[in-house]
Amino acid sequence: MATELEELLGFLSSPSPPIKKAAVSIVRDYTGSEDGLRSLGKYSNVAVPSLSRLLAEKKEVSEPAAEALNLSQNRDLAGKMVEMGMIKTIMDILYKQDCDITHLLVMLLVNLTQLDVGIESLLQNGDEKMRGLYIMKLVRSFCASSSERKKVSFEYHFQFAFCDPFEHVASILVNISQKEAGRKLLLDPKRGLLRQIIRQFDSPSSLRKKGVSGTIRNCCFEAEDQLQNLLLISEFLWPALLLPVAGNKIYSEQDTSKMPLELGSALSIERETVSDPAIRIQALDAIYLLVLQEAGRRALWSVNGPRILQVGYEDEENPQVMEAYERVGSLLIQEGGASEASTQES
Repeated sequence: MATELEELLGFLSSPSPPIKKAAVSIVRDYTGSEDGLRSLGKYSNVAVPSLSRLLAEKKEVSEPAAEALNLSQNRDLAGKMVEMGMIKTIMDILYKQDCDITHLLVMLLVNLTQLDVGIESLLQNGDEKMRGLYIMKLVRSFCASSSERKKVSFEYHFQFAFCDPFEHVASILVNISQKEAGRKLLLDPKRGLLRQIIRQFDSPSSLRKKGVSGTIRNCCFEAEDQLQNLLLISEFLWPALLLPVAGNKIYSEQDTSKMPLELGSALSIERETVSDPAIRIQALDAIYLLVLQEAGRRALWSVNGPRILQVGYEDEENPQVMEAYERVGSLLIQEGGASEASTQES
């Protein structure tokens, strides 16, 4: 005999729109509590396919269905969702014309890419011809929706918070760049994905800024083998890494004259500082990974980076951020000592 919950899940496939709408709203309410999530988890083989089919329907049904798939916060259930092909379903619906639940679908991808199997699925590693296509689409949307957000916020300030449906792609990029395959995809110069992503660091969105910073940091773990590809985008890379840790000071012409224009111009005027210490630590971690390589150290010196780090360290008050400055500084000091010893020997 079917339980009450089994009967409810059966109504998700009802041909009657009012019954289906009522059923999906009740199922969504189940996901609001731990007990409800556990109960639905027992019937995930029925609940997940039924809810995923509703994602393509009108907003009055697709929205509560997407919210009900909050089940993906449970790692075991998220794994089952990936096995059932949920990522392909999401991407297919996400890029259908007139998708009304973009933000919710992107949030689902954030949850699913916290798992290795979810990352593998989104990267499409099992299909040589299609590999990277989903990521390219998401990066394109991530960058395009930022432009749209700026346009709308300029005209209608009160709509600002609601016009960035792809904002959470920033978190997806952090997730996939934790894996070597994801980093290599983003660093592929033919695709140019990291170049596009880095330019989003100028966004007023703290979520975008933090996601971009975390993605850069993760990609810098490939510096030993891919330093050249990272330095190919130096005009965007160094401002994204150094401006957050440059402190509050307006730099002198003597300092800025030794920097590229994009850095020197920004540091010669009053500017808004990056208040989130996590972003400053991510930037310093990335710089550390770059200057572990000799060519990375030369590149940092070429933009007067050590001077920026010196000034930023003097302004810094957060102990964890100060430690991150000191890690970078120890490498630069070691190099200075080695250079001096070499000069004395010669």
